Order: sequence, then C-alpha cells, then structure tokens
Amino acid sequence: MFDFEKLDIYKKAKGFNADVRTLIKLTKLDPTTKDQLRRASFSIVLNIAEGSGRFSQADRRNFYVISRSSIFECIAIFDVLKDEMVLDENQFKLFYFQAEEISKMLFAMIKKLS
Repeated sequence: MFDFEKLDIYKKAKGFNADVRTLIKLTKLDPTTKDQLRRASFSIVLNIAEGSGRFSQADRRNFYVISRSSIFECIAIFDVLKDEMVLDENQFKLFYFQAEEISKMLFAMIKKLS
C-alpha cells in the first residue's frame, strides 16, 4: 500500500471526485465545462498522491497548494452552474460542504509544512 492511500484527505478527495463524475454523467453540461470540472476534481486527488511522494517539505507543500487551488476551481464552476440553474441549491451545498472540508484539511497540511 502506498502512503497516500492511508490518508483521510486522499479518501475524501476520491469521494469528491466520484461525486463529481456522477454529476457529470447525470447532468447536461457543455463539453468544455464537463472537461474542466472533470480535470479539476481529478487534479485534487492526483496532487495529493503526488505530493505525498515528495521528499522535501517544500515540494509536498507545493502539490497540496495546487490540490487546494483545484478545489477552488471546482467551487467556481459549481457557482456558475448554480447561477445558470444547472445545479439546484441543495446540490450546490452538498458539493460546497465536501469541498470546504477538503480545503480546510489541505490548509492544515500546507500550514504544517510551511
């Protein structure tokens, strides 16, 4: 087992990514939005995994910062989709709360490495 597979943050990010992929499958989105949302949510997971394999604290921190930025990107997309009435308020809140929890966890990890 790789170290990142043991991390709660990794498991939560995977769950978030799975929920995003389900949304993409079930919702009528334009191809650009679909691709951007899929890539941003996947980036969260991948950067956590890649960062955990780095030896220096600065390298790990950088990947966690990128991961956290991808969460912000997802929320911005969800916000636009809510405004366009593609997402209802409840759907938006579910993604928002998941993302907020992951963001806070990453922030703590980033701060610890600073």
